[in-house]
Formats: sequence, C-alpha cells, structure tokens
Amino acid sequence: MPILRSSLPSPFGRKVKIAAHIAGLYSQIETIDADTNDPDDNLREQNPLGKIPVLVLDDGTALYDSRVIVEWLDHAAGGGVLIPEGQDRFDALVLQALADGMMDASILIIYEGRFRPEKLQFQTWVDYQRGKVSRALARLEAAPPAMPSTGSDTGNGSPHIGHIALACLLGYLDFRFAGEWRSDHPKLVSWLDNFAAAVPAFAKTDPLGG
Repeated sequence: MPILRSSLPSPFGRKVKIAAHIAGLYSQIETIDADTNDPDDNLREQNPLGKIPVLVLDDGTALYDSRVIVEWLDHAAGGGVLIPEGQDRFDALVLQALADGMMDASILIIYEGRFRPEKLQFQTWVDYQRGKVSRALARLEAAPPAMPSTGSDTGNGSPHIGHIALACLLGYLDFRFAGEWRSDHPKLVSWLDNFAAAVPAFAKTDPLGG
C-alpha cells in the first residue's frame, strides 16, 4: 500500500488527500505523519529536500512534490479525473500553479515569524510575499473559476486539481491568518462554500477539525 507522508496543517498535503478522495484512491493509501523539523524522521531519506508531501510507492519509489503526486493519482485513476484533457488541462494546471504559489508565499510569511527572531524579521520580504497573495486574490475575486457540471469536458463533473488547490489555499488562509481574506472577497467566499458542499473531503481534511 502506498504511504503518504504529510502533516495535518500542510495545504499541499491536504491538496493530495482531497485529490486522492476524488480519484477514489484514498482508501488505498496509508497516511503517516511527518515532522519536517526532526532530523531523525526518515522523511529526509524519502525526500532529500525534507519537504512534504511525499508518496512512497510499494516498490519504495518516493514521489514528490504535490504536483507529481497528483499526476500519479490521476494516472492511477485512469487519466482525466483530476487533470482534464485538451485545452482544459492548461486552465487547470495554471490555476494549480497560481494557488500553489500563493501557498508558498503564505508559508514563507509564517516561517518569517516562526523561525526568525523578531528583531531580525525582514518586513520588506513579508510585504513582498503578501503582495503576491493580495494580487492573486484580487484576480480570482474578479473572475472566480467555474466549477464543472456533470458531463463537462473535465470528465466526470468533479472538481479538477486547480479547484482543489485553490480550495486548499483559501483553507490555509483561514487556518493561519484567521480568515482575513474573507471580508474583501465575497465571491471567493461563496466559491469556497460551494466547493465544500460539493467535496466532503474538504471538511474531512480540515486542519481545524478534520
């Protein structure tokens, strides 16, 4: 049975878990927590970068990062389940890239406060990361991505990996930044509510109670 190394707070790990649920593969994967700060955790043997998530296959092959794991899940599910075919593929991958970049920026903001002494924290760097998130949220608020309908070109009418990544990003902003994004982005709030209603795995993977 493949093993997923992750942690509950990780938005990238959450993305993989939700993708596995939608692909119908979650029950076939064992999840084992990983501590990226523990030098004795064999995570660093599985991924020399010491980052999560990592999917360890039955033959010992380790797949990382989350985008590669999602490609594997989509392939294992028969293709076109998480990543659409044709032109829609690129729309999904671009949305995933945008959401992943926002996750990266948000995590860097958290790390600046967590790992650097207050007197050494670099506010210009934090503002630079916040700017990425703010600009991307504004663009998404102006035109929230459409969710697929049953029988659409995305395959089975399920959310694709771009939708999953965006939902995990917004969930991470709720988790780490007390939902500050919500007041200025009502369309995205509604979008996330609709996603959560359509995808029970979103609540199941909630770091605040999943």
